[in-house]
Amino acid sequence: MRTKLAEEYQRLARNGASDALAYRTLRRAIQNVVEAGGLEPGHALPSERELAKLLSLSRVTVRKALGGLVDAGLLVQHRGAGTFVAERIVKSFSKLTSFSDDLRARGLRPHSVLIEREIGEVTPAEAMALNLSPGARVVRLHRLRYAGDEPLALERSVIPQDVIADPGLIEHSLYETFDCLGCRPVRALQRLRAVALNAPQAAMLGEPAGAPALFIERRAFRDDGRVIEFTCSHYRGDAYDFVAELSN
Repeated sequence: MRTKLAEEYQRLARNGASDALAYRTLRRAIQNVVEAGGLEPGHALPSERELAKLLSLSRVTVRKALGGLVDAGLLVQHRGAGTFVAERIVKSFSKLTSFSDDLRARGLRPHSVLIEREIGEVTPAEAMALNLSPGARVVRLHRLRYAGDEPLALERSVIPQDVIADPGLIEHSLYETFDCLGCRPVRALQRLRAVALNAPQAAMLGEPAGAPALFIERRAFRDDGRVIEFTCSHYRGDAYDFVAELSN
């Protein structure tokens, strides 16, 4: 593993990374090795000291690279034990990322099964969440989200139709569609609470009825302050950890 990591770092460095960006090069090298299967979930990385010596880098550079991957959920750190490839999906609750973004950052393959995709008149609850007038038209998506072959989340999303006119444009990632249309959200308000899966939800997620889950409600805003997404998601409680950095 050390050899693979050193080779990947050197390959990336030869492609133009400067000393000032060494931490980014190392971060990308670790991510590439994880994606290629050279570092499996639960596997321990060499210590900061070992990585610094192996790659002729400062420990500050190594620490910065590892910290970025911890924030992204690819790695976890246990005090006194070291740094490991995350076995659970660790999602930052303080960063605005999509489901697909989170999984790709960990070297996983996201895909979706479409349960429902329709255009309809906004409901009172949707109108309140999206700041829409009665009678407005919205696009609704109900999707089962996967990492590889493993179901991880159920999502229900509502988007104003004047933002995405044709729901057929949304194939796998809603946020990729936003990117293509030039209207990706820049901030969001999220609420999280613990819930129990009902029987239909549990069956789709491969869990027993009543299994614990994390329910997230998200309202996402464009740069002009308009709400363009209202999503309610159920994440499997055994697969996800949500983290947030706090400061005073």
